[in-house]
Amino acid sequence: MKHLTPQIIAEITEGTFVGADNSRDIRIQGAERDNRDIKPGNLFVCIRGARVDGHMFANSAFEAGAACCLVEEMIPDAKGPYVIVDSTLESIKKIAAYYRSLFTIPFIGLTGSVGKTTAKELVAATLGVKFRVLKTQENLNNDLGVPLTLLALEESHEAAVIEMGISDFGDMSILAEMVRPDIFIMTKIGYAHLKELGDLNGVLKAKTEAFAFMKPEGIAVLNGDDDLLWGYDPGMRRIMFGLGERNDFRAVNVRTEGTEAVLFDIESEKGRFSAKIPSYGSHLAALAPAAAVVGDLLGMEDEDIVRGLLSYAPVGGRSNAAHTGSITLIDDCYNANPNSVKAALSSLSTLPERRVAILGDMLNLGAGSDELHRDIGAFAAQKGIDCLICNGEEAKDIYEGYKSKGEGEAHYFPNKAALIAKLPELIKKGDAVLVKASNGMKFNEFLPTLREI
Repeated sequence: MKHLTPQIIAEITEGTFVGADNSRDIRIQGAERDNRDIKPGNLFVCIRGARVDGHMFANSAFEAGAACCLVEEMIPDAKGPYVIVDSTLESIKKIAAYYRSLFTIPFIGLTGSVGKTTAKELVAATLGVKFRVLKTQENLNNDLGVPLTLLALEESHEAAVIEMGISDFGDMSILAEMVRPDIFIMTKIGYAHLKELGDLNGVLKAKTEAFAFMKPEGIAVLNGDDDLLWGYDPGMRRIMFGLGERNDFRAVNVRTEGTEAVLFDIESEKGRFSAKIPSYGSHLAALAPAAAVVGDLLGMEDEDIVRGLLSYAPVGGRSNAAHTGSITLIDDCYNANPNSVKAALSSLSTLPERRVAILGDMLNLGAGSDELHRDIGAFAAQKGIDCLICNGEEAKDIYEGYKSKGEGEAHYFPNKAALIAKLPELIKKGDAVLVKASNGMKFNEFLPTLREI
């Protein structure tokens, strides 16, 4: 039986068990950091945050059905057993690594500067036709989210698809030591976290730390359209995917049905088959071959892969296209870096409507940020974006870059409230409107007004 108990947790973490002796062997299933999400049998992990200390909610978690709490201090009048450790964050990683070691199912890890969440959803949707799949929920891809995901594994799961996000050197090693993927997908080496990683070679070095934690028989699934990944040797079998002819699995004959779907053929030495993803964004075709690779590796037939891709649905805030009754609103405001913004603008450029892009700052780009923002503006002009609307201190460079390359309509607002007030005048009925910026810019605040236009 694959399960945890308070006693096992105390042993793994070298912590101190506190509670009745008959509660040492209570079965624990799953873990949560928010007492409002507790389900019966969960481990509640008390995390000290900048504003909230999880220890304050330990008894609330017990009342909701928590089997045990992981804490850093004594819990007065505790209503259940708990384990005291030096650091709950470090301890949950140890627990997750131990728990993952109990499973022999295929573990698929994913990373990349752009497209990793979409790739995760495509892979999980594809495998879901044949297997019961655990996948990363929402954006739980960091050193707390990954262990919480791993601890959601159940004996009935037949595959796990784990998204792994980093921001600095060493981060990937921490994640990979827990996940120990059998298959590792890399979507793109792009301009993200340059303040910490320096340049694209630094991004490559940081993300490829994962290969040190894979078995020799592991498989690297790399985007062959990325020159850095094409030239990288992971020290194990590698399979290349993308759009270009040099890839082992590639999408060809790509076309779109407006915002409703992307159609393409997937081609490899094994043959060719037609597929469709019922969602907006031509970028999906470049990622679909990665899902096909994993499906093929796990013994799926082409028709099963086709069915899986048809079941794909986008995650909130990532290329969600909806018709409001007046405009086509493309909500892509979860996050942004130069690669993802260019992908979003390329998809927008395929639409027949008047194309409007509302863009904001791309954060954490380091010393070259000004040039990278200006390049986005120039790219928008080259792609024929009809109207550009910018907000944010660094977004002024996007505006300037657009104005230097095109004659289209452009507006810059240093003040977000002023822009919101002006939106009803700037947006016309029938427009296709893209909203994209780094998450810290909170561009989701534009969405209610846009939906009412």
